[in-house]
Amino acid sequence: MEDILNLINGALVPAAGGTWIDDHEPATGRVYARIADSDERDVAASVKAAQDAFPTWLGMGREGRSQVLHRLAELIEQDLEAFARAESRDNGKPVHLARKVDIPRAVANFRFFASAILHEQSEAHLMDDVAVNYTDRSPIGVVGCISPWNLPLYLFTWKIAPALAAGNCVVAKPSEVTPMTAYRMAQLCAKAGMPPGTLNIVHGLGPKVGAAITEHPEIKAISFTGGTRTGQQIARTAAPMFKKLSLELGGKNPVVIFADCDFEEMLRTTVLSSFRNQGQICLCGSRILVERPLYERFRDAFVERVKALRVGDPADPGSDLGAVVSGPHMEKVLSYITLAREEGGTVLCGGERVRLAGDLADGWYIAPTVIEGLGPACRTNQEEIFGPVVTIAPFDTEEEALSVANGTPYGLASVLWTNDLKRAHRMAHRLESGIVWVNCWMVRDLRTPFGGMKQSGVGREGGVEALRFFTEAKNVCIKL
Repeated sequence: MEDILNLINGALVPAAGGTWIDDHEPATGRVYARIADSDERDVAASVKAAQDAFPTWLGMGREGRSQVLHRLAELIEQDLEAFARAESRDNGKPVHLARKVDIPRAVANFRFFASAILHEQSEAHLMDDVAVNYTDRSPIGVVGCISPWNLPLYLFTWKIAPALAAGNCVVAKPSEVTPMTAYRMAQLCAKAGMPPGTLNIVHGLGPKVGAAITEHPEIKAISFTGGTRTGQQIARTAAPMFKKLSLELGGKNPVVIFADCDFEEMLRTTVLSSFRNQGQICLCGSRILVERPLYERFRDAFVERVKALRVGDPADPGSDLGAVVSGPHMEKVLSYITLAREEGGTVLCGGERVRLAGDLADGWYIAPTVIEGLGPACRTNQEEIFGPVVTIAPFDTEEEALSVANGTPYGLASVLWTNDLKRAHRMAHRLESGIVWVNCWMVRDLRTPFGGMKQSGVGREGGVEALRFFTEAKNVCIKL
């Protein structure tokens, strides 16, 4: 039984209250670690440490901060296999997925922003024979970063890396459901040369730690990824305090497939975009819309491929899907499958909990599920399920496809399959989502803006957008 401790002022410490939260292993359903059950006292201590560290961290300059972040990336990469296994054990995803995607992306996040700060450009505006204006950007000071459970280290570093690179000190909260790799990383910060207090990691529950971070008057900006309801609560608290907010929230992403697509490439990618990480990626396509002439061929081939996916031990290289993240989440996903049946949907495959043998018998596994026969307004097609469940439906015209694709409160991502270049541009322009992938999925350039429309969030992350969020712009006007 391992203790997951807070990182406060460079030291690994238990919660001030001395209490703990159970950390479960999704593959077995058993408790395998305990997490510091922190509260506002731990957040206050972290803010004080961050304030004290700020002059030192800022004084290291861009090159000094870049060297520390590159060194931290190097240390994570040196221990990549252990990080991947820890991520799998804590989250339930297959080890091979964490090894190939999650941990390398966390390393890339640090390296990208460590390099980006060395190549920033300032803006200058000349007024004819009157004045010259230039934009000076400075770090905010102490910022809060709150990350989710689905891509634990991947999204944790996606927030803290630009915040630190820009010169801020950070009070960060990983999800209490999947805290292990953030704790593993905390053990490397001092070795990387990071001054004590620069990064503080406070573990615990959202209503206690997340709320305390949001409410603290000395935390000037909040970057949050998670559910829309939590985002609403953060906004209600932070907006009257005039904090900067970046909120990446829920999604109900459409996949729009036209009959002229490259069928085999589309089919292979759509299986991935539906069920990778057990469907627990905010960018997964959960509503698949298929042009009617292709619909039956797609349905039959897709269901055949999905039935062949193997749900199994996350440590087994042959497992396509592992366990979902928690028992309550498994019950939530299964309840939506029940709802889909009540709404008149037909379950073409999956639709039930998977029971494995031996030590895995009590693990939280769900068969990948495909449902047809549901209208676009039903709850199953409107509410975020965030699991291995997709719906499929035919459409006849571009206008119908756009109407259905855009017909939810969300607007995070969409996928479009067509070989008609003009159609691709038309559809991409009118799809209401922050990302439109054409003939691909999850192809990510870290320089591009990332975020959603409508109830999928506020603001953008990635590249220059992230560095701008974590800095304040000042116009300096000098008379000629």
